[in-house]
Amino acid sequence: MRPLVELALFTEDVPALVAFYEALLGGRAAFQSEQMALFQLDGLHILIHQREPADPDYEVGSEGPPNEDHFAIGVKALDSAWESSELSSSPAAIPPAAYPWGRSAYVRDPDGRLVEMQEN
Repeated sequence: MRPLVELALFTEDVPALVAFYEALLGGRAAFQSEQMALFQLDGLHILIHQREPADPDYEVGSEGPPNEDHFAIGVKALDSAWESSELSSSPAAIPPAAYPWGRSAYVRDPDGRLVEMQEN
């Protein structure tokens, strides 16, 4: 089974969400700036991101992943995992691409939740 490697949470108030998770988790963020924070928990990262203003011209997949909460599953060979699955035909699928944090692809589950496949 593939590991859960990341929870990404988007917010308008990064400091408040960081304070909440520091109290909940009983420890400080490994990294924090005005726009993001990172908690590292035994192979699972919780990323807190500043939510960007809505852009009515944004098309899913045209510039990157949607600006919304999601979780990531780790895969060893992203291209192979993507090509060998039926996920690439899922609604709002974003094929493998390189981002500042690494290579990822995105799909939506049947209830519309965003799921990232992250190469690790």
